[in-house]
Amino acid sequence: MERPQPTTFRYQEDDRGVATIRLDRPERLNALTFASYRELADTFRMLQHRPAVRAVVLTGTGRAFCSGGDALDIIQPLLAMDAVELLQFARLTGELILHMRQLRTPIVAALNGTTCGAGAVMAIAADFRVAATTAKIAFLFTKVGLSGADMGAGFLLPRLIGMGHATSLLMRGNFLAADEALRIGLYHEVVAESELMARATALARELADGPQVGLQMTKEMLNRELSMDLGSAIEAEAQAQALCMRDPDFREANRAFVEKRAPKFRREGGGA
Repeated sequence: MERPQPTTFRYQEDDRGVATIRLDRPERLNALTFASYRELADTFRMLQHRPAVRAVVLTGTGRAFCSGGDALDIIQPLLAMDAVELLQFARLTGELILHMRQLRTPIVAALNGTTCGAGAVMAIAADFRVAATTAKIAFLFTKVGLSGADMGAGFLLPRLIGMGHATSLLMRGNFLAADEALRIGLYHEVVAESELMARATALARELADGPQVGLQMTKEMLNRELSMDLGSAIEAEAQAQALCMRDPDFREANRAFVEKRAPKFRREGGGA
């Protein structure tokens, strides 16, 4: 798969296998447009087939991670759309989140500031959330007369922080400060703004250097087991683990243990 070349945000890859997606409309608080929704969804779908990318960092430029849909580009046109067009748009926004979750490569969201609306849902669709102390977050859909359960937020958020906290955030739509988001488990880490990208990139590189089949299988099983009973989950994990045991990284990890050295996992994951 060729390297993505989006026009509505910045995309780069380093020599460690980390791709960085940077929303880059700081003058609009990195608000999304119809075009950027489409390109983001397509990019996350494409990365599924780009083995050179082993971890992704998603962030924004300026004082916001993402403020949701752009009031001029999206919100105003929505008022003139018919029912079919509105449903098509709502499905597009959900497609972005679905492709983020379906991407087996781990995603680290580096939350550099205001994170709300669609930006908040993108944050919880990532596998890790490293936030600056300035990163306040809100699922403010009800503030504009919409359902708080949007783009999969009603599915993802209770599973991250519990039904009680999720109900409050989705129904009230209030901003949550970084320290409180960390306390309830919504953020994994909170760091100084000056340290954010270094910490997020370090985490992404740690993941990129890890056993790719094992990490990818872990994400896939976390997704699958959301709808399983315990017995089904145990059986699915047994089958997944048997596949991982056939992967060369499993043998390398054992050899490294015996030789008392750090394992050297493959730079590109393959099928187990």
